[in-house]
Amino acid sequence: MSNTFKITVRQRKITRKRVFAEYVTSCLATSDESISRENEQCPQVLKDTSTVTMVTTSPPLGVITSGKAGKPKFIKSTKRLGDCQLNTAIANSRWSCCGTTYNEVLEIHKHVAKEHHEEIERLTESRLNTALNDMCEDDKNERISSDLKQKRPTTEDHKILYRNTDTLPWLPSEKECSDTSDVDNEGQILLYYKYVDVKDPDEICAWQQELCRRLRLTGKIRIAREGINGTVGGSKSATRLYMQSVQNHPVFQQIDFKTSKGSAEDFPNGLQVGVHPEIVPMGVDPDQLTYMQAGNHLSSEAFHRELETHLSKDTSDEKDTVFVDCRNFYESRIGQFPGALAPDIRKFSYWPEYIDKNVDTFKDKRVIMYCTGGIRCERGSAYLKSKGVCKDVLQLEGGIHRYMDKYPNGLFKGKLFVFDDRYAIATNETTISTCFYCAQPWDKYQPCSSPHCHQLVLSCPQCRGQGSTACCHSCKEIAERVEVEGQRPKEECECTRERVRIPQETICGDKLQQGIRTCIPNVTTRDKLQHDEETSSTGQ
Repeated sequence: MSNTFKITVRQRKITRKRVFAEYVTSCLATSDESISRENEQCPQVLKDTSTVTMVTTSPPLGVITSGKAGKPKFIKSTKRLGDCQLNTAIANSRWSCCGTTYNEVLEIHKHVAKEHHEEIERLTESRLNTALNDMCEDDKNERISSDLKQKRPTTEDHKILYRNTDTLPWLPSEKECSDTSDVDNEGQILLYYKYVDVKDPDEICAWQQELCRRLRLTGKIRIAREGINGTVGGSKSATRLYMQSVQNHPVFQQIDFKTSKGSAEDFPNGLQVGVHPEIVPMGVDPDQLTYMQAGNHLSSEAFHRELETHLSKDTSDEKDTVFVDCRNFYESRIGQFPGALAPDIRKFSYWPEYIDKNVDTFKDKRVIMYCTGGIRCERGSAYLKSKGVCKDVLQLEGGIHRYMDKYPNGLFKGKLFVFDDRYAIATNETTISTCFYCAQPWDKYQPCSSPHCHQLVLSCPQCRGQGSTACCHSCKEIAERVEVEGQRPKEECECTRERVRIPQETICGDKLQQGIRTCIPNVTTRDKLQHDEETSSTGQ
């Protein structure tokens, strides 16, 4: 027997009590019909002249079973086996033992404790030994199962599958990849996603790592059983060969790639490829809410017509359609569609809470959603549809990125935020945001100068020249104190303290007060951007 599990004094005491209660229950002798019916629910009692054996269909109480990670789990209850019947049947019960009938529960307890002490101890030891043997067997099986899981090929193991000489339709040779250096040094960044069932995410992860290594691409790629989501940068010829290779893969055919100017240098952290539960973090199990439940797609042309019609209506009474921006507040701050509702949330994982809190906002409405490249609208629209309150839920196919390709001077105003060191891309000269400090038009983000802060700051060249480089005055003061004390700050700056985590939208009667919240310059109430978690995804 393994010495891994040991019986404690408390466990032995409780087990003895359970055995004692079962023994007393086996002595019940009454003609009361109701009690007989109740006893039918108890474990059967098999008696012979020397012992009492409990036959149960579930694990006996007061014994040890295997818990999580092989740790002992002690089951304790007073509402199963014999005890559950004692409390309800005592008043009309009689007990028979050793040729004597007992009308009081106290008397039968005294008799069993005095005359059958050794039997109780023997049954207790037997029960504990059986439990320990079961636990050791469970532990052995769990160890075997754990070993098998550990032997399951990981991403590191899969790297062995792809040697330098390996070539596949979706993995070009080293020589092909080495010929992808553009003489004009012009680069390109790709943005893409595809929801599709992936049987082995680890294998896809290893393939993507090797493919990007050969092509000298950088960027971020998330892989899950529900698909792939990525943005990578490199030379134009390298990204073209990357697109061709991915589309040659049997799982990712007909994937939609969006392109923009950029380079591998726009991803200072190099290449990040990983397997995750979701390809964009919303915090809802993909098995419970799948991409198959998403709203219908609208082409850029259809979306443009819908928005034009929406903006042409004079009053809210005529508007039964709500345009909703699925992005975060710092994205919609620098670029937006007029007349759209832009939730003032910090990251997409807040989306389910936002919908739950504002479900009446979308009641009996046609909802048209949009985001950067379309991926957040897929399961975001599925979550809204699951509430069953909307007339219809639609989404912009390809997101703002594809719309700007079709309508470079269309209805989208400002810049499109992207999750790399470019921070934004633009197809028009419109600036809709302002400097945090002087309120002059400005839309070029830069990181907060405080080392502890992850805020993106809008500070024009004049204000930056005057030292206004932090997200707010309090953040700058905290940074100065940190420099002196040498400890990471525990308090939050005003940007974080004054932000409402999940906003409540305003409804006046049946009229939704639509329109994005504009950025009001006030350095004491700047919004905090802690985008570490968001930048782990591509943020489409």
